[in-house]
Amino acid sequence: MAAKKNTLSFEESLARLDEIVRHLEKGDLPLSESLAIFEEGTALITACSKMLDEAEQKVVKLKKGADRSPVELDFEDEN
Repeated sequence: MAAKKNTLSFEESLARLDEIVRHLEKGDLPLSESLAIFEEGTALITACSKMLDEAEQKVVKLKKGADRSPVELDFEDEN
């Protein structure tokens, strides 16, 4: 099953990665197919990592400001 890496959601990518791992762990695929799905898996890992990085950049911590309204702070900012 060839995956469309650019259109898969994070969850779909993880499910496909799980499927790939199960196939590779069985060890019953020919070498050429094993290499092909291994390459697909590495591409999916890269795509998932990128999606996680983008999501992390959107995460903010909310804090009450002086007027008691929410103030958005960068995730890393602890003050």
